[in-house]
Amino acid sequence: MGIRSILSKPLAAYVVAKQKKWISRSAEVQTKWQQQLVNQAVNTAFGKDHYFKDIHNYDDFKQAIPVRDYEDLKPYINQILEGKENVLWQGKPLYFAKTSGTTSGTKYIPISKDSIHNHIDSARNALLNYINETGKAKFLDNKLIFLSGSPEMHENAGIKTGRLSGISTHHVPAYLQANRLPSYETNCIEDWETKLEKIIDETIDQPMSLISGIPPWVQMYFDRIQARTGKKIKDVFPTFDLFVYGGVNFEPYRAKLLDSIGKKIDSIEFFPASEGFFAYQDSQNHEGMLLLLDTGIFYEFIPAEEFFNEKPTRLSIEQVEIGKNYALIINNNAGLWGYSIGDTVKFVSLNPYRVIVSGRIKHFISAFGEHVIGEEVEKAMKFACQRHPEVEIVEFTVAPMVAPNEGLPYHEWLIEFAVPPRDMQQFTNDLDNKMTELNVYYDDLIAGSILKKLVITPLKKNAFIDYMRSEGKLGGQNKVPRLSNDRKIANKL
Repeated sequence: MGIRSILSKPLAAYVVAKQKKWISRSAEVQTKWQQQLVNQAVNTAFGKDHYFKDIHNYDDFKQAIPVRDYEDLKPYINQILEGKENVLWQGKPLYFAKTSGTTSGTKYIPISKDSIHNHIDSARNALLNYINETGKAKFLDNKLIFLSGSPEMHENAGIKTGRLSGISTHHVPAYLQANRLPSYETNCIEDWETKLEKIIDETIDQPMSLISGIPPWVQMYFDRIQARTGKKIKDVFPTFDLFVYGGVNFEPYRAKLLDSIGKKIDSIEFFPASEGFFAYQDSQNHEGMLLLLDTGIFYEFIPAEEFFNEKPTRLSIEQVEIGKNYALIINNNAGLWGYSIGDTVKFVSLNPYRVIVSGRIKHFISAFGEHVIGEEVEKAMKFACQRHPEVEIVEFTVAPMVAPNEGLPYHEWLIEFAVPPRDMQQFTNDLDNKMTELNVYYDDLIAGSILKKLVITPLKKNAFIDYMRSEGKLGGQNKVPRLSNDRKIANKL
């Protein structure tokens, strides 16, 4: 074993022991953060506008701070972009994480000197949890690849601005820099396909042990390697045994990814966003990801079905229940207040608090009142693929067909198959039957002849890659929405 793997084990034991302490006091820790965040921001422009000096408990907090999205917060962001200090948080942000929104155009998410630790330490601690539980640390002695955005940054109002994955690159510990790939120069290439070929040039003959990235882009990396070599990934990278991913549900991609690799490997799921690093898979033996309750974030939860109400219920951590979908609301030490990140989560454990990401609050189909969500279509797809084990899915999305040329409306599933089902009709029936089981409103609409059964539209090879390229969103951290309530994506596909 190398020095990195040897030293990681006592560090892993320390981090996990420290983690257990806050897990045992989860509600108390969250109350501490709610009070601490308010106290530290009491003299900011936002704190003065929202009477932070009068907040003494969670009821006061909810009364003073409305739930908001980026558009609501934008006037304060604009003040920071104009050069003002003490707007949302003390001083100026350390960085702006630049991202794109569907309604807001470019978004500038503040990261402070206080909040940067949440992003960096959480990723490290996820790996240390894995080492502590499994005893496997040899991967630290070989090469690690992170498929991410460009680390290049520019300045806005004196604040360094770039993609979150690029910002994180500048904070990789020195002891990992030597075995991290690709090179800085390659990471700076903006065009994804040019960058991907260069990444392969730099990695194809290296002892890769850990690969990290969003599953569809990792799959593209694997496909290009197989096209060059004619080999399974396990034969190109014999030491590759740990896959780290986040941003999307792994299940729709699992079969094809594992087939490309050619062997079963361990994986660790992350739940990161520009707004914060919220959870990670802390165990190979339990479902879900550990919600990080002691890293500078105070969480709130709104029952998903109430999110668009005028006065939705807002819950703190001790009020949540297993199995319910909640819109995730955060307040953090970068100055995001009552901020809806757009994701929904479902608790699978309350001791400790573990979650799965169940979908996007704005990504649903309810053209006829059915309110189908991402979790349901992904569960249905997983079920159908299990019934038809030969099937491999590259990518899929779902959209309503409200006004077909003839017959009843329906849900259209646009699927790019790597390997299609032998019996497409039976696959369609299995998919539809599972959907009627998962969503009673959808079932009622089918039974009442308001909708006909779903229709699968198989797409040509690289359809989603071509679509993302046409949108300027190929590679990096970009994701195809799993479903939508209109046909913008479906029509382009």
